Amino acid sequence: MHKQSGMTHSQSSSDKLARGLGWLSLGMGLYKLLAPGKLTRQLGMQGNENSMRACGAREIMSGIGALSDNPTPAIWSRLGGDVIDLAVLTYALKDEYNTKKENVYLALSVVGILTAIDCACAKGLSPRHAYQRGITPDYSHRSGFPQGLTSARGGAQDFQVPADMKDALPYPTL
Repeated sequence: MHKQSGMTHSQSSSDKLARGLGWLSLGMGLYKLLAPGKLTRQLGMQGNENSMRACGAREIMSGIGALSDNPTPAIWSRLGGDVIDLAVLTYALKDEYNTKKENVYLALSVVGILTAIDCACAKGLSPRHAYQRGITPDYSHRSGFPQGLTSARGGAQDFQVPADMKDALPYPTL
């Protein structure tokens, strides 16, 4: 159980999955950030180390967000990152000089599976963490005064400060 919005409740399966995806993002992000040369060599994408570092930073930010009380935006962000990763890997397959295409196919498979998991998780989280489900109620016609605003005017006009509180006032009473 964890605390959110002042209430204690059990985590849903989507919340638990989001936490797992958060830790996975942190691990993958650190690998991409700290060893971009090794990863680009494994994929036959040498020369793209800075892009790999940027992807690593994106992964880390998504991972931190996925570990928060409301992981929904971070999981949607992961899903967007998956789409970018799929596009980059597909582009790597078209490179006629890439000798590591079997690794690229493996990476495409893994990213494709993670994309499906991220999508299912995001769809599960969205209604659970939505601010409201439906139309926001309109309270503009309410004043906060049960007898109306007109009857509240001057309501405290004859208020007298109690004697035991007069000494606590920092200024003289009129």
